[in-house]
Amino acid sequence: MSALVSQICSSLMVAKAPVMLARPDFTAFTSYPLNSIPASKVSRISLFLECQKCFWLGQAKDIHRPRGIFPSLPGGMDLLIKKYFDRFRAIGKLPPELEGKIDVELFPDNELLNKWRSWRSALAYQDPETGAVLSGMLDDLGVQKTGSNGELFGSAKYVPLDYKTRGFDVKEGGENFYKNQLNCYGLLLRENGMPPAGHAFLLYYIPREVSEKGVTQFEVVPKKVEINPDEALKVFRGAVELIKGPMPKTHSECEYCAWGNDFLTD
Repeated sequence: MSALVSQICSSLMVAKAPVMLARPDFTAFTSYPLNSIPASKVSRISLFLECQKCFWLGQAKDIHRPRGIFPSLPGGMDLLIKKYFDRFRAIGKLPPELEGKIDVELFPDNELLNKWRSWRSALAYQDPETGAVLSGMLDDLGVQKTGSNGELFGSAKYVPLDYKTRGFDVKEGGENFYKNQLNCYGLLLRENGMPPAGHAFLLYYIPREVSEKGVTQFEVVPKKVEINPDEALKVFRGAVELIKGPMPKTHSECEYCAWGNDFLTD
């Protein structure tokens, strides 16, 4: 086993005392392992599905795709949307533009959710088969309270909510680009004692109009996406297995592979 794989397999999350809500087997994690594959970063684990050579080079050789300037607007919007949702969470309601459009309530524990939003304390799962750790940051979380008394746990189901800011309308099928990411969120929830409901929601914020004093009107378009945690586990294990082997062949449609062919040989 290579030194890198050994490092991944030994990068175990250090768990603090369990965070008790209503069930004793629920644990939140406090550290983030190097060389794990975070579900919240589509460019990491989804890169394995896009181009195995680029993924292998990044994980095994620390040779990453060239990066341009990262736009700050989506990140700024993300923070503002979180604060907006948190205001409604505090009063036990959904934002009015989502009433009747999504089949969940907002997860009520803001303090715990904020921990899961941070890379330092994100939800994590150590795969017993490979020893590798999967970690990912949630934007938000919905709850379907199906118990007779509306209890948070017991028979409740959980639905990942992920904010997306776009400049234009969502194309038909465009949500499939995020399916692996959402599958991974489902896996993380399931392995942390919160059974997923079988779907997630992408919450698209699309600008429609700019008026006086810089006021911008957004349309909010929720897209329901069916998720499969077992598929996420299959992809994750495949990614870990790939790292153990030799460098994969160049992907025929990868522009980055073509760019690097002058000095990165198969």
